[in-house]
Amino acid sequence: MNKKNLPPPSTNKPSKDEPSGERIQKILAHAGLGSRREIEAWIRKGKIRVNGMTAQLGDRICKRDKIHINGRWIDLSRYSEQPTRVLLYHKPAGEVVSRRDPEGRPVIFTQLPRLQRGRWISVGRLDINTIGLLLVTNNGELANKLMHPGTHLERKYAVRIFGKVEQSVIDQLLKGVELDDGFAKFNSIQAAGGEGINTWFHVTISEGRNRIVRRLWESQKMTVSRLIRIRYGSLSLPEKLKARTFYELDAKELKLLMNSVEL
Repeated sequence: MNKKNLPPPSTNKPSKDEPSGERIQKILAHAGLGSRREIEAWIRKGKIRVNGMTAQLGDRICKRDKIHINGRWIDLSRYSEQPTRVLLYHKPAGEVVSRRDPEGRPVIFTQLPRLQRGRWISVGRLDINTIGLLLVTNNGELANKLMHPGTHLERKYAVRIFGKVEQSVIDQLLKGVELDDGFAKFNSIQAAGGEGINTWFHVTISEGRNRIVRRLWESQKMTVSRLIRIRYGSLSLPEKLKARTFYELDAKELKLLMNSVEL
């Protein structure tokens, strides 16, 4: 490494005992270096060092602290200058919500504009066959707030079901079922037309567990032949937004979103 890129030496201990410091995962997430969950995993694996010492969950840091992630120095003063951005991306079928795919399938991040600092963080995921609205931001703290179960943000999907759906099935899905990873239910289910043996429904749910919409229908022996996310919280998929393209929130829209999660 070139000496001019090295941080100045420091003998400070991590600032976890300083009232003015903030938790390390919050600072690094806000800088767009990763989601809270990713950063906490890095800490557990010993990949983050603060002033030469291995970071621990709960450590507090300040901007003057010397942070290394996987041996690379992170200049927090530069990252803190970047403005928060949020994109509404129209994900098509066949794309993977991942930075790279071992099978060589296309990933969503190659469709997004390049960032000078930090990186894009997806707000949750959509499986490879699910299309529609995917939120992406460079602010990991915002991503964490939007995904956190405590916010109870509602997701709305258009679902096409193969075969006839009895009222008893709808009643059960509204009442709730016990899945492998716990109890789940839809907030609402509304018929949305259809032809022949395919019927469309609009459903809402306030959680984002893996494949939760598909698994709920499958628990009633129903086959989901198409699934589109059309809303996440207060943000809807723009009607004219084509697949593989995105819309960026303007300042007013961003402020409303930040206020909605108390950031």
